[in-house]
Amino acid sequence: MTALPEPTPTAPAVGQATNPLADSVIEAAVEHAIEKARRQGTTPDVVIGNTPPVPQPDTRIAPQWAVGVAVASIGVGAGSTGLGCAAWLAFKGLSLVSVPGLERFALVVIAPFVGAAMLVTAVGVAIGRARTAITVVNNNGPVHQDQREIRSKTTALIAKTNNQQ
Repeated sequence: MTALPEPTPTAPAVGQATNPLADSVIEAAVEHAIEKARRQGTTPDVVIGNTPPVPQPDTRIAPQWAVGVAVASIGVGAGSTGLGCAAWLAFKGLSLVSVPGLERFALVVIAPFVGAAMLVTAVGVAIGRARTAITVVNNNGPVHQDQREIRSKTTALIAKTNNQQ
């Protein structure tokens, strides 16, 4: 049997310098930049590439009707919480008294307020949509009307449309 030679590594080991001169130049440049930043009291900016940064403002805009619905929902929720607290206090006081059918009494007292709150929210949303749906367009200048009739015929198992003018 033939003995194979011991393999020799072709790449440097981890942590071993590939080019000592280049590594020392890079290390000196980094130390110089850090020392300069310390003297100026600033930190160096990280720059990748040669393109300058571009401002990217936030342009997300929620529709006005959605904001109105959200505000109305928060109002209804806060109002319902207030009514719930008031009912809790009232029932806490009534719990000292034995009243049959207290649950039914609670539903009868609170249901109209919840229904009224939902109705007010729905009416507010409808009015808000109706008000924002009005669009006035004023056109000034000459008008050119181009009326064309296009006949379309669709045939075959897989739709193929041929348009003729």
